[in-house]
Order: sequence, then C-alpha cells, then structure tokens
Amino acid sequence: MSSQNESIMEFACKFAEEINAKAILLYGEVAQDLLAQKNHKACFDTILITREDSNVPHNVEFFQSVINIPNVNVTRLGQIKIVITKGLATGLFTKGDKLVCLTGVPKFGYIDSMFVIDVGREFGILTSENISDIFEDIYPEVFETVLNIALELAAQGREGRPIGTIFVLGNHEKVLELSRQMIINPFMGYREEEKNILDRNLRDTIKEFSALDGAFVVRGDGVLVTAGRHLSAALEGKDFPQGLGSRHIAAAGITSVTGAIAIAISESTGTVRIFKKGKIFVDIEKSME
Repeated sequence: MSSQNESIMEFACKFAEEINAKAILLYGEVAQDLLAQKNHKACFDTILITREDSNVPHNVEFFQSVINIPNVNVTRLGQIKIVITKGLATGLFTKGDKLVCLTGVPKFGYIDSMFVIDVGREFGILTSENISDIFEDIYPEVFETVLNIALELAAQGREGRPIGTIFVLGNHEKVLELSRQMIINPFMGYREEEKNILDRNLRDTIKEFSALDGAFVVRGDGVLVTAGRHLSAALEGKDFPQGLGSRHIAAAGITSVTGAIAIAISESTGTVRIFKKGKIFVDIEKSME
C-alpha cells in the first residue's frame, strides 16, 4: 500500500503533466520517506528543496536540481517564494513557467499542501517587465547570499531584538549618488577580498551592523561598499506601496531611479520584501508556527 506522500507525489506528477508544468518543487523535509528509497526516481521533472547545511540525500541524482533555503521558519508559501526567487535569479525559471509545489510542516513529516504557481502572475513585476533585466549585473550567488542573510535576520533578529534594515544590490555608483553617509563607513579601508558578502566569516559582522540606521550598499559582485547609508531617492506620493513605512518607501524609491534591487526587512512583522523598479517584486512572510 502506498504511503500518503507516495500517493500525493503520484497525483502531482499526473497533474503537472496535464497542465504542462515546468517542474515539481518538492520540499525534502516533509518527504523523507521518498528520499529514503534507494531506487526512488521522480515521475516528473522534480526540483528538490533542502535546508541550508542539511544532509544531501543519496538519490539526489534523480532530481533535476537542488535548491537550498535558509534554516528559518517561513510560511509554506514563503518556502516556495524563496525557491522561485532564487530560481529566477539563476535562470532556472522564467516568466510563464507553471510550477507544482509540494510542501508542509517539517515537524509533521508529510506533504500537506500543494500549490500551483504561475511565475509571471505570482511575481507581479514579471507581468510587465522582461525578466532578463531584473537581476542585471548582480551575481546570482550574491543575490542568494543576501536573501539568506535577510531571512535569517527577519527570523532571528539580533541578540533577541527584532531588526529592520535594507540591503541595496547592484548599480552601486548610482545608489551612492542618491544617498548619503549617516555614520563613518565601517567597511572603509579594507581590501575588497576582505569585505565580500560571499565570505561566510562576515555573517556575524553584517548582522551586527544591521542594527545601525541606514542601508547596506552591496556591489553586484558581492563587495560590501558601505553600511549606514541614508537613501535619499523618493517616489511621488501616488506611487507609494500601500500600507508600508519609511524604510520600505526608501527601498522602493532607490530602486525606482536606479537599476538596483533592494531587500527590506520589516522590524515590526519580520516580513522580507524585495523591490525592483519601485515595485514589490515579492514578499516573504515570517512563519508564526
């Protein structure tokens, strides 16, 4: 007799084929019984979602790709949004793709939710913009690293206190023109290789500086240009994203006049929002489970 996960996977494969889906996204932590099967091979192109630093399953070669998400609590839909955003940054997904997503709560250990995501509709900016210029000069691994750090800060805060901050990625020269330094630049005087955000040894330093007022400015290749930056660009009042505070308006404003991407963390809710061209590209809500 098939397990619940096997039955859901079988249905998902048939459904994915019917709607001409690009792939199935499978959250590995809720499908351990499938991953434990030595001869298990997905019945449809499947992308495995794993937690950062988790053990890679022995049958990983049976999956089309593997995408890691940070080890933080986000909603079920948040899990999927993280994966799709990373897939867009690396070129794995594009506008028009349909994805069947299987997920659940890790502590329960079984699939309890299936989402069908139309990438162009779920990620609003894609309905009117060409995806090729969304990430522009930003290295995919830099975007992924900054997103992971932002999600960790949103979930954990700093020393038990909630944190709100902004990371601005790419087009750094224009961003610097439209901003001003609020404090002495803590990254001044260091060699570029010593202040690249891809260096995991800098994680704690970045999280410490996140308590400062102002934004981080990150070059497209990962070099931390500065922190504590006041973003001066502003949107016209009619263009403000509804219901958001000054930090998010600043993130929207700087992206409306530069080619940069801004990742803003809400101090009050822990929601992580990604802005591009003055609009919210995607928001990822903190889980309360």
